[in-house]
Amino acid sequence: MLAAQDATALNQQDPHKLRIHSLETFGTHDGPGIRFVIFVQGCQFRCLYCQNPDTLDVNGGKFEEMSELLRRAKNMRSYFAKTGGVTVSGGEPLLQRGKLLTFFKMLHEEGINTCLDTNGRVLDQQTKDLLEETDLIMLDVKHFDEEWHKKLTGLSNKTTLSLAAYREETGKPMWLRYVLVPGWSDQPEHIEALGQHFKDYQSIEKIELIPYHKLGVNKWEVLNMEYELKDVEPPTQESIEEAAEILRKYFKEVKIK
Repeated sequence: MLAAQDATALNQQDPHKLRIHSLETFGTHDGPGIRFVIFVQGCQFRCLYCQNPDTLDVNGGKFEEMSELLRRAKNMRSYFAKTGGVTVSGGEPLLQRGKLLTFFKMLHEEGINTCLDTNGRVLDQQTKDLLEETDLIMLDVKHFDEEWHKKLTGLSNKTTLSLAAYREETGKPMWLRYVLVPGWSDQPEHIEALGQHFKDYQSIEKIELIPYHKLGVNKWEVLNMEYELKDVEPPTQESIEEAAEILRKYFKEVKIK
């Protein structure tokens, strides 16, 4: 498991550079509109179904100057139109929250929309400052039940839920994301509990239900890492719709990815 001091060091590295894994131009699956997506390196969660295990190592990836990332975003600005912009995903972006605060301010100075795709791992003053510069947060709730969350990710979900509560207090937009894993996160009672917990949140615009898949298994094999869910098959269309029906009782919009 990644030590806390390693995550702190990642946040304090060269303030003008982000440690990134990869970039995606013209992204359409990571926030509204057409987006320039920056996948940062490093994550403390150890999700059993992680499709990008090569993003976990805080010492992996490469450094990229924020000024260069800003230049690329500005070059795409005509494609962003009214709804697009820049999304920072991961890995886990909050491990570089101090640097991302600077970067998001740079983007806002150019009138570019900002979106953060996060598992909510850290909630401190730097995170709160960053969220003020974040137009939309996409919060990945891995499981509502804490014990099941620990089984899936190795860590508690308390900070994730606290971050959601803080975002609600600010009144700024939020999407939820939930991965449906057969036998792990598809229990109706826990999906109901998630809905009950968030039913009165005014900041949540939608929840994205993401069916589990095996597209990243080969990466685990290349990294010589054991993939514990190798016997788990993707959910059936029936089970996906059953979960969606539960969520539709509580959220304005349920989108099946």
